[in-house]
Amino acid sequence: MTDHETFLATARRVIRTEADALSMLADGLDDGFAAAIDLMLAVRGRVIVSGMGKSGHVARKIAATLASTGTPAQFVHPAEASHGDLGMMVQGDVVLMLSNSGETPELADMIAYTRRFSIPMIGVASHAHSTLLKQADVAIVLPPADEACGTGVVPTSTTTMTLALGDALAVALMEHRAFTPEHFREFHPGGKLGARLSRVRDLMHAGAALPLVTGETPMTDALLEISSKGFGVVGVTDAGGLLDGIITDGDLRRHMAGLLDHKAGDVMTRTPRTIAPEALAEEAVAVMNAAKITCLFVTDAGNGGRPLGLIHIHDCLRIGLG
Repeated sequence: MTDHETFLATARRVIRTEADALSMLADGLDDGFAAAIDLMLAVRGRVIVSGMGKSGHVARKIAATLASTGTPAQFVHPAEASHGDLGMMVQGDVVLMLSNSGETPELADMIAYTRRFSIPMIGVASHAHSTLLKQADVAIVLPPADEACGTGVVPTSTTTMTLALGDALAVALMEHRAFTPEHFREFHPGGKLGARLSRVRDLMHAGAALPLVTGETPMTDALLEISSKGFGVVGVTDAGGLLDGIITDGDLRRHMAGLLDHKAGDVMTRTPRTIAPEALAEEAVAVMNAAKITCLFVTDAGNGGRPLGLIHIHDCLRIGLG
């Protein structure tokens, strides 16, 4: 067997071992999981997540996932807690403590603090009779899965199970609270996630920036509006202020002969594609790409509505869509 074949065989063995561990975790969950959710739902303060070593790294991720999905959460390092950070936990909080063995010495002060001040604690560990799980108000026992390292020394399957357990807690809380993409975006205004969840109203140009004329506007003035607003188009409204049409570069070319003798209503293309302000910007990009156009008017009632703004493909590209 070549080195590359050996590497691939090892990778497949590790992944399958951890996948088996996750199956054991899913099958072994009991009322302890539901009780943990009840505690987190009842909390008036925050979920304090803690762990030492690799469990600490997993705890940081779980705290971040909870906080970004509607459950106020914070990671507290157990060693730092013993040197002043115990004050970061108060009555009204709930503690989620992670430990493979359940006997990690650095957790002792935090465990004692929660008992002294009646702060509910959820313990996650691999040993049902460990100090952590015996002291916890709610105990979640990880199944006796094989570690993927093959020696049983390096936490691999254990950390994968704990990470997945944290995701399961977060998703269960999300679903119970009917956490929506709109809520999610409030915690993720930046990056690709924020871009995908941006609304048209967040990106559209409105007010004085909106290129608009009426159907009776002479084309000389319509051309000035197109040029001054810089979008290469102008919307045409009817007597009631509703969007009646749009003038694009193609319309100008088609009416080149005697263009300046026309009114905007003579040149416009009727019933242009529009989009609602509440639509996702990603949907606007899809519409523009499908129609091979570069901008959309935003209206309050679909086609024929009152023009509220204009969104350009460049606005979407700027935030990472397209």
